[in-house]
Amino acid sequence: MWDGKRKSVTFSFDDGVLQDERAIEILNRHGLKATFNLNSSLLGLKGTLTVGGVEVDHSKIRPDRVGEVYRDHEVAVHTLTHPLLPALDDATIVWQVEQDRRALSALCGREVVGMAYPCGGVNHDERVAQVLRARTGVSYSRTITSTHDFAPQQDLLCFNPSAHYVEGCLFDVAERFLRARPGDVPLTLYIWGHTYEMDADCGMNWQDFDRLCALLGGRKEIFYGTNAEVLLGK
Repeated sequence: MWDGKRKSVTFSFDDGVLQDERAIEILNRHGLKATFNLNSSLLGLKGTLTVGGVEVDHSKIRPDRVGEVYRDHEVAVHTLTHPLLPALDDATIVWQVEQDRRALSALCGREVVGMAYPCGGVNHDERVAQVLRARTGVSYSRTITSTHDFAPQQDLLCFNPSAHYVEGCLFDVAERFLRARPGDVPLTLYIWGHTYEMDADCGMNWQDFDRLCALLGGRKEIFYGTNAEVLLGK
């Protein structure tokens, strides 16, 4: 399956914030890979966000640093400006996705093929997925609906992650994944979040993240890849 392995681990982080660099240092130290979903029109903007009652930095990576910061990982679409896609008409969805995909491809020097749907709540539907399938270069797109499961999924344009890492049950989910035996079905642990959430200690802090990465990393039976490497085999 993945270099002959039947289990895989991948991470996904949204918004392209400065805290991504700290997360990448931890991921690299433990031999893990992630995909970072960026809004190309918002790159370089400075700002703050209140998370769990704590104000955290929400400043974005500068566009000229995208290739350097994410060189060992994957860059993926998060739309130009982070709108709720089901509220948009088809043409605007295509514009938000394809313009972001092309801009990010140019910034990172390789074709971008993945995506994560922006916004919370019901952030996608069948119409949006069909527009992506028919009119964009996106091959997969992640939702925010946790499965707490590891089985393969058929519709990669509505791919549901195993867990959001601030849910509070992540270590239990990770331990269950490590104990699981794939048999005839390959298994994937897919974890997503926003790196700025760790500044707020909102269900996950930096020490916990380091501990999680240490728990998952360094296992010869597991393939560690970006979303595209795990879901698409490339």
